[in-house]
Amino acid sequence: MNRRSVLQSIPAFVMFSTVGLAQPLGDVIYELRMYTTYPGKMNDVLNRFRFHTLNLFERHGMQNVAYWTVFDPIGNQPSLVYLLAHASRAAATVSWKAFEADPEWQKVRDTSEANGPLVSNIQSIFLKLTDFSPALRA
Repeated sequence: MNRRSVLQSIPAFVMFSTVGLAQPLGDVIYELRMYTTYPGKMNDVLNRFRFHTLNLFERHGMQNVAYWTVFDPIGNQPSLVYLLAHASRAAATVSWKAFEADPEWQKVRDTSEANGPLVSNIQSIFLKLTDFSPALRA
């Protein structure tokens, strides 16, 4: 793989972000996360992300890439899907540990779940762009 194909495969916002991913460009990995929400809890989950979680992710070194809701979820399929960028797999581990230990996150989580849990299942898959992938757009 040559330098040009590596650079073309990495979105500009990752390369020039003020948050900065401290590792070399080729080490950037993506994390695809899928949440299955309990019935009637989707708006609570979206508000928690909208008003709190995204900022907390950034504070702990996780780059928000994109968020989607599933158009027609069936049964217990995921209803919120999102993509994060990390400097490396090791950086992701450090970021998630810091996020989980953050007192602000714990307070937000506990407050938002005062009437019961919001999410029944979380799936996480780590991904690396191929050299032939079109560049991601911010």
